[in-house]
This record gives sequence, structure tokens and C-alpha cells, in this order.
Amino acid sequence: MHFMMAFGWASIMLCLGMLLRAKVPFLRNMLVPASVIAGILGIVFINVTGVFGVDVGTNVGMFTDIVNNLFTVSFISISLTSTPKEEGNSAKNTLKGAWGLGVVWCFLYALTPLVGASIVALLGKGVGMDSIYGMLIQFAFCQGPGQSASYGALFEQFGWENASMVAIAFSAVGFVAAFLVGIPMAKAGVKRSIAKHCGKIDDAILKGYLKKEEQTEVMVKDTTCNSNIETLAFHFAIIGLCYVLAAGIANLLSMIPGFLGTSMSGMMFMNGMYAAYIMKFLLKKLKLDFLLENTLQSKITGWTADYLVVCAFMAVSVGIIKDWIVPILVVCIVTTVITAIVCFYFGQRFGGSNDFERTLGLYGTCTGTVPSGIALVRIVDPNFQTSTAVELGACNLVMMLSTPIYIILLALAAGSIGMPIALGGLAVCCVVYLIILKVSKIWGKPTFSWKGN
Repeated sequence: MHFMMAFGWASIMLCLGMLLRAKVPFLRNMLVPASVIAGILGIVFINVTGVFGVDVGTNVGMFTDIVNNLFTVSFISISLTSTPKEEGNSAKNTLKGAWGLGVVWCFLYALTPLVGASIVALLGKGVGMDSIYGMLIQFAFCQGPGQSASYGALFEQFGWENASMVAIAFSAVGFVAAFLVGIPMAKAGVKRSIAKHCGKIDDAILKGYLKKEEQTEVMVKDTTCNSNIETLAFHFAIIGLCYVLAAGIANLLSMIPGFLGTSMSGMMFMNGMYAAYIMKFLLKKLKLDFLLENTLQSKITGWTADYLVVCAFMAVSVGIIKDWIVPILVVCIVTTVITAIVCFYFGQRFGGSNDFERTLGLYGTCTGTVPSGIALVRIVDPNFQTSTAVELGACNLVMMLSTPIYIILLALAAGSIGMPIALGGLAVCCVVYLIILKVSKIWGKPTFSWKGN
């Protein structure tokens, strides 16, 4: 009942968000996604009803659980989706873009916890906030609500109370920052003719829905006989099977001694990805992979993304973290500024004709999720004529270079290393990533000017 009420309230917020996007000129012109609008409404609703003691049939704890589990489902769905082969863009340019985007992301992944910990060390003493909470910022900004909740839960396992709540609060602000800064920059690029592939932002895009006469595309094709099992039900069944397999993988990983076993078993989103790849391999070997419909799988991933955003906002209890609001907001504001500077500096130096699109995609990804980055790219490249969207997907492999960072942070949370060693390790990682950018010739001369053509 608590789960279904949480799902119901999140759904109501999404409907209201869609309505407001269609009717409020400011929201239309800013192209704010319905999920972000819904999330803002949701955080106000869940906290106001809590203050007045109104029973809405659920609570912020349930929304936190939904974020954790739905994020695992989203990783399973992403991993089950086949990647289409790219056409019309240079493979070399695409690889270069993916490499550059990934390494800059890793640089921010190492830099932002340094900044966050420093700010909380200065502002958190008076309110009892340990500097380690500032090191949750990169899980939120660089990775989004799902991973912020997952890593926050891991920190809580090591004794850091309310770490999930703090991490999710960071991620909620990150989504706002992604569009609050990203959309004006996209529009500036269009106005100054930096964006070369932008089309007209028509009424359908502005209002956020399609009228009957505009609905020209069919969503999916059936891969099963509906009299036997609905195609959608089959896809969710495969996801459910993968989830159980992921739980088994987690149990195996928990046998690894020390904090690594605890950490790796607790990262269910990664275990879900492993399970999905195993399932995909087995289906291909059994020649049953034709039963997976790629477009439908992508729609399921999109469904998880929308609900993830709403539930991430609604998982934040202002009452629990009210004493820490000032340090949290300051960390978010400073991180937004630093992220914008880094993305807009390096983005124009990758050395490709689509560097402006890369810049927007990188900024959106480093303040929200890859879908946030792609949403910004669509403003200036609506038909995906550049390879930017593909590069954003491919850069996930390059992001694996960040492995030393989360090992350092988890070791710190577990008490295996001290703060000075953790800060030194992160600083070394920052230097290494900058060297990689220079050596691989990603850090070059600007390819466009913000002053326009």
C-alpha cells in the first residue's frame, strides 16, 4: 500500500508537471521537463503535508527505496537495449568525442568532492555536519539520483547517518542546475549561430505533447502473441528475472572480505548491469534475442528516468536536513559554477565541428544524468545530425577510469583511510586526468567563440 500510494502521488505530480509545462509560458520557453516540474511540486507537497501531520499513505523513506530499486531497473533496461550503429559521422571523431567527454567527466568526478568537502569543513562545523558529507556531491551531480541514493546508502552502512538524504538533496538541486544554466546557454548558441544544426523549436516541443494529427510515429512492434503474453509484460518479466539474478550476484560479491565486498554487493545498479549482460548473452546464444524489442526497451528506460527524477525530489525530507540546508545549498551553487566553467572551457577544445553540442551534453551529464545531457543537445541538434548523442552514450565506458575515485571514497567512509589521504588521492586523480587530456590532444585550441560567428 505504501509503495502504490508513493507511485500514485508521483504519477499525480507528473500529470501536473505536464499540465504546467503546456500552460505556463515561462516553463514552455525554458523547456523544463515535466519530471523536473513534478519533482519540485512533489518536494513541496511531501514536506508540507509532513509538517501539518497529514497522512498521505506513504513517506520519504518509501520514495528513497523506489529511487534505489528503480535505478537498478533502469540499468538493467539500458543494458538490455542494443546500441544502434552510427551512420553519417566519422568514427574517429566520435571516438575522440567520447574519450574527451569521459575524461572531463572523470576530472569533475574527482574535483567536486574536493570542493564539497572543503566547503562543508568550513560551514558544517557549527551545525554538526562532517566534511565527508560534502564528498557525496559527485555521486549526485555527475551520476544522478539513482547512484546518489545507492552510494548514500553505502555510506549509511558505514555509519554515516542520513547520507542518502543528503546525496538525494544534492541530486535534486543538480537537475534544476542542469536546465537553469543549460537551456539559456543553448539558446545563446542558437542566437549567435554557434549551433549549426538547430531547427525551429516548434509548438509541439514547447508544449511538450503531440496532438492527434501530430502523432505520426508508431511506438513499437509486437514480439509475442498478445493472446499468450503481452510484449510489454514479457519485457518486464526479463527485467524481473535480471533483478533476481543481480541479487544473487550481490550475495556472491558480499563474500569478498573488507569494505570492497560490502561496497560491491551494495551497488545493485552495477549488479543489475552484469545480470542484464548475462541475460543478453544467453538470449543471443539461444537465438531468442529477437524477442527483445529495442524501441520498447528504450521506452521502459525513459519511463524509469521520469519516475526517478520525481521520486528523487520527493525522497528529500527538509525536516531531517534542515540544519544542514545552508552548507548543502552552498556546495550545490559552487559545484554548479565550477562544473559550468570546466564544461564550457574544455567543451570548446575537443577539436570537432560539434564541440558546442558536446559542451551542452557534457554540462547536462555532469549536473544530472546522460538523458539530461541529451535533452540539452536536442535543443540545438533536434534531428541528431551530429554524433554527440552517440558520444554521450559511449563515454560511459571511459567513465570506468573513475574507479580509483569511488574506491578512495568508500575506503574513507569505511574508516580504512583518513581524510588527508583521501583528499590527496583525489588531488592526484585530478592531475592525472588533466595530463591524459593534454597527452591525448583533447585539450586543444577553441573551435568556436561564445561571442558568436
